[in-house]
Amino acid sequence: MALKKTTVKPRSFDLRVKRSRAGLGLFTMEPIKKGACIVEYTGRRLSTKEHYTSRSKYIFIVSDRKRIDGAVRQNRARYINHSCRPNCEIDIARGHVWVRAMRSIRAGEELSYDYDTEYFDRYIKPKGCRCLKCKPL
Repeated sequence: MALKKTTVKPRSFDLRVKRSRAGLGLFTMEPIKKGACIVEYTGRRLSTKEHYTSRSKYIFIVSDRKRIDGAVRQNRARYINHSCRPNCEIDIARGHVWVRAMRSIRAGEELSYDYDTEYFDRYIKPKGCRCLKCKPL
């Protein structure tokens, strides 16, 4: 995950939740330029104890002391799926989690980032990764 000192104010992109290979995914309806800040991963802050007892699949570990449960539907970033060849990356700045374009993204394309975490090892790897790199159409 990237840690950068760049502008972190997301633009208001036309993003839509639609069906994808992995269930639901977040798609852009307009082109997004490389480096653009797209959306913030939001949710309720969890204590360390809650993190270990929670059954949520949307927990994002921001730091040793901060975890976010992004399960709320208002958190559009929760719909961004994993890819081993992603078009987005995570940018953690001042305790916030931002999703940024790694490359130019075409209109209609699904947004993705490399989870590269315990979540991937626990939930995706055992079933087999279904991203386009691992399982082409």
